Amino acid sequence: MTSHYIQIMVSINDRVQAEVLIKALLTAGLIACGQCLPKMVSYYRWQDELRGDDEYLLLLKTQKKHFSAAEQLIQKLHPYDVPEIIAVDIVAGSDDYLTWIKHETNH
Repeated sequence: MTSHYIQIMVSINDRVQAEVLIKALLTAGLIACGQCLPKMVSYYRWQDELRGDDEYLLLLKTQKKHFSAAEQLIQKLHPYDVPEIIAVDIVAGSDDYLTWIKHETNH
């Protein structure tokens, strides 16, 4: 099954910047919906050092054809040198919801 819809996951350390990023993507018509999940702790290695930082997880719903433009806008607005930008296929969903995603990102 080939999906035309994706969910992009982005982690970010600032709630206000998360809102700015989501609103910019919505305004540009690149996503239909953006959710900001509550704080979590991300553990990772950066520049040969183990780190643990508070972050928010953004879940962004869109059409696959908008990934490149969304990625570019995220890169431009994101404060990290190497932000997490991961897209996963939405392999199934309600027809009404997927139609809504399509409608909201086809402006």
